[in-house]
Amino acid sequence: MHALAARAARRELRSAHRDPHIGRNGAGNCAVVVLGFSNPGQATNAVNRWRARIGVRTAMRCEAEGDVVSIVCCGGAVRGRMPEADLLERAVRDLGWTGVVRRERESTSTWEKIANARRFLGSADRVAICSNGLHAAKAREYLRRQDPILAETLVPALDYRPGEMFWAKPLFAAVGMWKLFRVHRST
Repeated sequence: MHALAARAARRELRSAHRDPHIGRNGAGNCAVVVLGFSNPGQATNAVNRWRARIGVRTAMRCEAEGDVVSIVCCGGAVRGRMPEADLLERAVRDLGWTGVVRRERESTSTWEKIANARRFLGSADRVAICSNGLHAAKAREYLRRQDPILAETLVPALDYRPGEMFWAKPLFAAVGMWKLFRVHRST
């Protein structure tokens, strides 16, 4: 399911992106949005570290293509005292990211994360949403509903790696399919 979601995103977003040359032969601006996951403690949990890895490798790809990149870490203090955005920032820094990181520290749901992150995305030529593939698909749909013009800048994230988080993927696939079905049903 995760591989299929990644493939579908690449196919969908390549055909939808208006200017595929942004970021090549001249710098564009790319915002890499990393969506936080409930984290009750002070240490970054495995899911947030996974999403941070997706964000950093996506940001590095965009930099390699010539973009000026910022990572936007999203999430409030949902299950603990520390906002998910702060934990994600720590994780992306631990992974070696030295570029710009912005934090959206208020949101408590995926809908709010997308809504609140939009203030950081206004000048972006390209936007990549980083999470597991099905959750990212839901977040992209939310961006389309909230700001169809900004949604035209969406590009695929590097969210699928064979064997990565293999123990969590079945659960995330089941939950992700159910939630994505509900989102599309509410259209």
